Amino acid sequence: MRIMLDTNVIISLFLFPSEHMNAFKKVLVRHHIVLCSYVVEEIKEVVSRKFPGKTGSLDTFFKELPFEMTYTPQQIDETNYPVLRDACDLPVLVSALIEEIDVLVTGDKDFSDIDIERPEILSPQEFIVKHG
Repeated sequence: MRIMLDTNVIISLFLFPSEHMNAFKKVLVRHHIVLCSYVVEEIKEVVSRKFPGKTGSLDTFFKELPFEMTYTPQQIDETNYPVLRDACDLPVLVSALIEEIDVLVTGDKDFSDIDIERPEILSPQEFIVKHG
């Protein structure tokens, strides 16, 4: 199964490794992880701005996490996609749709109103329950 992770999930895995997130990671690595360029750049920006001492550790984290990298289009015609409460989330959704992702894992509640068949949108906890 192809799983795409949103920025907030990766930040939690990287900066706040709890028992819950460690359990999620154990289930996650049994699947094919996909990260889009938009999310990777957003993570780098957030870590650089909020946790500047962790930028070197972020490189190590990415080296140790097996994933496929995909490109997020720079130009997106919003009329071709579902309306999101936060337009900044559209590149993540578009990347997941283009790459035919099976599950988008996010903690962002702005994705909860989207009515699409695929990808399935789950929180880390929902992912553990359903696919663990």
